Amino acid sequence: MRITVVQPFRSLFYATQSVALHGGHFTAEGLEVQAVVGDGATSTIRALAEGSAEISLGGLMRSLDVADRGGRLFPHFAEVNSRNGFFLLTRRPRADFTWRDLVGRTVISFAGAPTPWQCMLTVLRWHGVDSARVTFVRNLHGADAVAAFRAGRGDFLEAGQPTTEELLAEGAAHLVASMGEATGPVPFSSYMTTADRLHRQPELLTRFTRAVYRAQRWMARRSAAEIADLIAPDFTDIPSDRRRRAVERYLVQETWAADPILRRPGFESLQEILLSGGFIKRRHRYDDLVDTSYARQALADAVADAATSASALGGTP
Repeated sequence: MRITVVQPFRSLFYATQSVALHGGHFTAEGLEVQAVVGDGATSTIRALAEGSAEISLGGLMRSLDVADRGGRLFPHFAEVNSRNGFFLLTRRPRADFTWRDLVGRTVISFAGAPTPWQCMLTVLRWHGVDSARVTFVRNLHGADAVAAFRAGRGDFLEAGQPTTEELLAEGAAHLVASMGEATGPVPFSSYMTTADRLHRQPELLTRFTRAVYRAQRWMARRSAAEIADLIAPDFTDIPSDRRRRAVERYLVQETWAADPILRRPGFESLQEILLSGGFIKRRHRYDDLVDTSYARQALADAVADAATSASALGGTP
């Protein structure tokens, strides 16, 4: 089975997919997966709608946004990231940082997707900080945002990986907060498809989800160095030590989902974040936008495989 999977960015944040590819987990399920990076913020949804990809990896907020505007449903069936993957950096050390330190300051915010911004607004509300009292720069993308910070613009920078490790290693920035820890567990990224394919191609989605769960189980048993080495072919531009540190930081805060089940409490937490920030205007049903049947089948199949292997060896699972 040949399939195309679209992701919004090439990022260490999506290491689970790289592990599934380079660890042979997709191949073990008889899948030939072509992973491509989209060409715009809405590329993940557009690729599914146009039929140029069978599966997309991206934020649940994309499906919520489309549904909120009365569009078609794009259900998510396998969770990949269970935490926000961004970090708040400052130009000067702040050993006693509190969120009130942002008042009257300038933050260069990540502008590539709406969920990090919505999380920032929520965290500030939780800590009693009026976001109107903080100056946010939200029109700089990627390298331009980093260049502006290096040039002296802004007091804080919200960055992902490996930018965070690069700036920390150079002494050009200091870490004051993990947005993943500050926001708490949320289904930040997951695999989605069309509602039609969800029911029309069960074998494809079963195999795909089993491969994802194989990758997740492998990651849970391996060190940051082992994961960083395996995914190296996708990130040859990142030095090995920096790649390892980035993976280790993500591992410590449990950024990657332990299994593919996108559970209702996480869905509701993310929906509340998006509602509070005004990104969506109404609540949406979990059952309309999430299907856990393939993820639960993947877990059941893993248990059955373990039992079969144990029985063959004359032991117990």
